[in-house]
Amino acid sequence: MRDLCGYTTPFTHTAHRNPKIGGTGSANGVRGLLATDAARPRQSSGARERQAPRGHQRARLSNLADVIDLKILRDDPDRVRASQTARGEDPALVDVALAADSDRRAAVAAFDAVRSEQKGLGKQIGPLQGQLKKATDDAVRAQLQQQVDTLMANAGQLADAVKASEQAQREADEAADKALGALSNLIDPAAPVGGEEDFVVLEEIGTPRDFAAEGFEPKDHLELGQLHKAIDVERGAKVSGSRFYYLTGVGAQLEFALVNLAINMAMANGFTPVIPPALVNPPAMEGTGFLGQAAENVYKLEADDMYLVGTAEVPLAAYHMDEVLNADDLPLRYAGYSPCFRREAGSHGKDTRGIFRVHWFDKVEMFSFCPPEEAEAEHQRLLGWEKQFLDALEIPYRVIDVASGDLGASAARKFDCEAWVPTQGRYREVTSTSNCTQFQSKRLRIRQRGADGIEPVATLNGTLCAVTRIIVALLENHQQADGSVYVPIALRPYLGGIESITA
Repeated sequence: MRDLCGYTTPFTHTAHRNPKIGGTGSANGVRGLLATDAARPRQSSGARERQAPRGHQRARLSNLADVIDLKILRDDPDRVRASQTARGEDPALVDVALAADSDRRAAVAAFDAVRSEQKGLGKQIGPLQGQLKKATDDAVRAQLQQQVDTLMANAGQLADAVKASEQAQREADEAADKALGALSNLIDPAAPVGGEEDFVVLEEIGTPRDFAAEGFEPKDHLELGQLHKAIDVERGAKVSGSRFYYLTGVGAQLEFALVNLAINMAMANGFTPVIPPALVNPPAMEGTGFLGQAAENVYKLEADDMYLVGTAEVPLAAYHMDEVLNADDLPLRYAGYSPCFRREAGSHGKDTRGIFRVHWFDKVEMFSFCPPEEAEAEHQRLLGWEKQFLDALEIPYRVIDVASGDLGASAARKFDCEAWVPTQGRYREVTSTSNCTQFQSKRLRIRQRGADGIEPVATLNGTLCAVTRIIVALLENHQQADGSVYVPIALRPYLGGIESITA
């Protein structure tokens, strides 16, 4: 599975780009299999409200009934089964969810019935007690007392029944929440169906360099990083273990330069910069969908019941947890800079050299809250901003439409940008943007208030700069025969104006 998680005109680079790289590609379309939900009208007024405390006390998700639209689940379960199958996940979970939903409705009906009976009995006892108090005839008082005693005995039995029924409903609620929470988001019908290698190439931008024609063998990023004293994996392993590193000297400067470039571009495109917490509580991690299929890659601090985030997507998504947003304020766009921690379970033996696949890296992540009917256009805008950043760095890359079996649980559709890595002779993922529709907002209870009422917002995310992978692409694509590294024009102001990195 891939691991990183409107439209603006991409930043162009002609006269100022690295002359070793050039050219453009073309876009391709793709059709999908599933029907989409009808778009809802945008709401236009309302106030932002906090609905509940965001504290650690909420130990589990509540009211997950509409994470997967219950109307769709009940009326068209085959559609949900098809989505599960297309993801490579168990379609039988749909039947488990349907049974749990049926059990919950039955439990609710049973509780309502016994509670109604209890209320009815209470209405009888009061008047009888009033009559008993006023009665003067001993025979009448005895008869009334017997009736009150009988009703009181029945009331005691009903109280026990109500308590038991309430507990049964609570258990049915929890079982239904768990069953519904196990279902992934419905995939977008336009997403290609298949596994990791069944993606569709939408566009290729830039032409990979022909190093043989230039007369030298390219060095890989680690060799270049060591040559320029920018990357130190030996000491990283000594201090922290495998897949850790130090960025030193110009390597550290490159990180600062890339992050500043990314944040400035994000702000120019209307994003609010954010430095979010890198530790979150279970509701934040679960609400964004990272404790399902992705749980094995999450670091957990057991003693504190907290999680290290694998992406700023998590704290950014949870930023408005339990809030009702003003529809007129949407979209709300944030660019978060944070460390990212990933266990990389299942990646044994993959990308062990250098800093391409590591347990920790820093990243600038874009996140958007928008009206549901604008999510598809917002997704294209996020992709456009990712391309703008890569264009500014003069790196050859391609855009792919990720196949259904390679989507995260929250994503309905995802586009990746993959940079060319010369020493590997292939494109590798450097950015990813996902449309999560209303899946996360329902779990996190983030809604918008407009003229037509209250409804969940759509959430979208997109990588702007995953620092280590961008450094890999920069060093390898912009290296020169003498070992120096060309600095793209856009990056120079953040590196003191230097045009190349020299040993």
